[in-house]
Amino acid sequence: MTVYTTSGEVVVRVTAGAVVLATGARERPRAARLVPGTRPAGVFTTGELQQAVHLHHQPVGARAVVVGAEPVSYSAVRTLRGAGVEIAAMVTDQPRHQSSWPAGFGARLHRRVPLLTGTTVTELFGRGRLTGVALRHTDGRTVTLGCDTVVFTGDWIPEHELVRLGGITLDRGTRGPAVDTVFRTGAAGVFAVGNLLHAVEPAGTAAREGRLVAGPVLRYLSDGRWPDGQLAVEVDAPLRWVAPNRIDPRGPRPPLGRFALRTARSDGRLSALVVSQDGRVLHRERLRRGALPNRPLYVSADWIDRADPGGGPVVITGQDG
Repeated sequence: MTVYTTSGEVVVRVTAGAVVLATGARERPRAARLVPGTRPAGVFTTGELQQAVHLHHQPVGARAVVVGAEPVSYSAVRTLRGAGVEIAAMVTDQPRHQSSWPAGFGARLHRRVPLLTGTTVTELFGRGRLTGVALRHTDGRTVTLGCDTVVFTGDWIPEHELVRLGGITLDRGTRGPAVDTVFRTGAAGVFAVGNLLHAVEPAGTAAREGRLVAGPVLRYLSDGRWPDGQLAVEVDAPLRWVAPNRIDPRGPRPPLGRFALRTARSDGRLSALVVSQDGRVLHRERLRRGALPNRPLYVSADWIDRADPGGGPVVITGQDG
C-alpha cells in the first residue's frame, strides 16, 4: 500500500502494510449551507475564528451572530467574548439548544447572549464588510439583525476526500467510510478512526479510538486477514446514522462496547432504541435522557452475537414512549 504526501517543496512516497485514516471532520461553511447574499469580510467558521483570534491575534469584529447552538457554538461564544466582541444573538433552527444545560444557561444568564430558536439565516448583507444578516422564524416572520461578524458553527461533515479518492465505500448516513467494529474499512489494510467516522464526538473519544486501533492493525500485519461479506447496520427515521455500520456476528465487539447514533428530531417522544433483523428484535434499550440533534446517542453492542450472519441488514429504530 502506497501513500503520497506533499509539502511546499517535495512529494514523498510512503509504502506501508496498513494505513489508518484519522482526518477528522469539518464544519460546513456558508457556501455549503447555501446562504445567499454578498461576499463580505467577517464570515467565519469556528475553526477560522479560533485561528484568527488565538493563532494570528487578529481583530475579528465588534458585534457577532453565532449560527448554531451545539457545544462548538458555545466555544465560539467564549472565543468571541474573549476577543471583546459583543454577541448579538445565537441562532438555531432547532426548538432549543443542543449543548449541556450549564453551557446554555450560563451563556444566556451570565453572558447575556440571546438565543433565537426555530430561526434560520437566509441572507448576508454588506459590501466590503458584513453589515447584517436576514433571519426567518418558523412562523414566517423575517427580521434583519445588524452585525459585522457571523460565525457558522457545527453542521459537521467528515473530511472524507482521501476516502473518496481511494475508492473506499462511504456510509450513506455518516458520509464517512463504512467501518466494522474494529475500524476496518471496505479496503484491505485501510482502517479509519475518530470523527472521520462520526462527526462529531468529543476529542477524548477520537483519541481513545486512535489508541484502540493499534491492536487490529497489529493483528492484520501479523495474519493478513480481512473480513468479507459483513452485515450492514442501518437506521430508520428519525435516526440519521450509526457508527460503526458493519458487523460480523462471529467477529470482535466494538472496543468501546457501543454504537454511536444521531437523531434528526428534537422532541421528548423518543424513549427507546430497538435493534432488529428481518423483523426479529435483537435488543431494546431505554434512553436515559431525551434525544436531541447534534448530541450523541448510544446503544449497547451486546446484541451482535444474536444477529444471523446469513440474514438481512440490522436496523436500529427509535421508539416513541
